[in-house]
Amino acid sequence: MRTPGARGRHVALVYNADEGSVPDAPGDRGSSKDMRAMIRRMARALRRVGYRVTVVPLARDLLAFQRRLRILRPDIIFNQYDDVVHGALYEMRLPAVVRMMGFPITGSPALAIGLTRYKYMAASLLQGAGVPIPDCTEILERIGDVNRHAWRFPLIVQPSQEHAGIGLERDSIVHSKKALREKVRHILANFHQPALAQAFLPGREFNVGIVGGRRPRVLPLAELDYSALPDSIPPIMSYAAKWVETSPEYQKTSVICPAQVAPELAREISAISLRAFRAVGAWGYGRVDVRLDAEGRPRVLEVNCNACLEEGLGLARSAERAGIPYPGLLHMIVKAGLEGVPNDLSLPMI
Repeated sequence: MRTPGARGRHVALVYNADEGSVPDAPGDRGSSKDMRAMIRRMARALRRVGYRVTVVPLARDLLAFQRRLRILRPDIIFNQYDDVVHGALYEMRLPAVVRMMGFPITGSPALAIGLTRYKYMAASLLQGAGVPIPDCTEILERIGDVNRHAWRFPLIVQPSQEHAGIGLERDSIVHSKKALREKVRHILANFHQPALAQAFLPGREFNVGIVGGRRPRVLPLAELDYSALPDSIPPIMSYAAKWVETSPEYQKTSVICPAQVAPELAREISAISLRAFRAVGAWGYGRVDVRLDAEGRPRVLEVNCNACLEEGLGLARSAERAGIPYPGLLHMIVKAGLEGVPNDLSLPMI
């Protein structure tokens, strides 16, 4: 499967090779071992399209990484650097450094990645742009902040600077101020960052995949099906539901793609998701998480700029339902990276 425009182009596929911060747990699909396996599959898929691929691990030596890029001189960097440190302090630095070196890069620019990793800031921007978000969206920097607001329970409470479901647990849905205080205390003590509280929405939940550059395309909607979960486990996409194969959350949560949605609602969800994607400055590919409120109205939970690209799952699954095979999806992402973000200045390092 050779694709015009790919032949001869050199792609540097960059991923986070630092294994020192968080030990892998048995049955955890978010482990470094699974990441390396995914990177190998991505490299093979890109080569099938016609790209020349060099896998470039990045751990802690950024200067050595820069020297390697100068030697390789790739046509584009395929960014798969996912920061595992709580708060994602370094994830936005990779696209910033790469662009300062003058190389194109796939996915969203540094500003969009940094913005969306601060959930409250991103939610505030979306609300200001007219994108509907859950009610009662508040950031809690101290336990005493709980008393500053008039709450309508239930609420969902999570760390405000995490992604991939990190910090979302069985007790993340709270029904009282006492439970809210306890959850905020846990987040402050264990994640060392503010907590984000939002109204828990009781309706259906959707993942909305988006791919492309100047003309982004909304992929078929995927619905998360929590109906098989026992009553003791809340219907949320927690870390266990995403990654821990041995957990009932993982085993009892399924995905329906394409989702069975009335055409009018599907158009509304797609339009809101695209507005949210553009509002945060996302580019190339991503996923917007949407849930319906009690009245059946869609509200944006989160924009994931560089969503997981595991073959057969998530964004790749939605692309397949749209007739886009996995290598073709990666090729579309590279094309968007080569187009470049509008008004993105290349500021070379001195």
